[in-house]
Amino acid sequence: MDLQISVFLLFILFTAGHSFSCYECAGLEDSCGIKKVKTCPRGSSKCMSSTAVTQVGAISAKLKAKDCAVDCASGSMNLGIIKRSSVCCNTDRCNLHDAPDPSIDSNGKKCYFCDGKNCSNTVSCSGSEDHCITSTASYGELLVIKGCASKSICDTVTSVNDVQRTSCCSGNLCNGVQSVTQSFLFLCCSLLSFILLH
Repeated sequence: MDLQISVFLLFILFTAGHSFSCYECAGLEDSCGIKKVKTCPRGSSKCMSSTAVTQVGAISAKLKAKDCAVDCASGSMNLGIIKRSSVCCNTDRCNLHDAPDPSIDSNGKKCYFCDGKNCSNTVSCSGSEDHCITSTASYGELLVIKGCASKSICDTVTSVNDVQRTSCCSGNLCNGVQSVTQSFLFLCCSLLSFILLH
């Protein structure tokens, strides 16, 4: 009996001292720049690396980020003016490499996306983006975003705070045409920040 208790206490001693860690950085460059090792808070069990590209007219910006994550999915999303890819892993410091640039090669699927108040624009999906996504929230007025997403992204964003409803469908242009009063960038940034930081 004493041997069992000793082995149990030894096990607790070795497992209690281990903390999960990931690389942490954010940058508007081709890479994250200086990567720091971050001890993840309780509940975080994954490391993530993400690349987001924003294109508004001739102006383009690329943001790369790495951090700890509670819930994370590898995949990509295209919301018209914002394209994002992420890679998630579950071992210490496994997020050393940057997530790939969001693919520009079309996979043949199309979805609607919103540009201001107009949600009748179409976007070509790429890579693993095999679903159309629609998210709505209400901040005094109805806010809607639409676009392409990987199934893994659709499964993750159903728990985004402040978003009342997220739905995904797998048919071509299945996320419907709809024009509403909205603040596209506000909702888009809320959704993107949740995906990047959780």
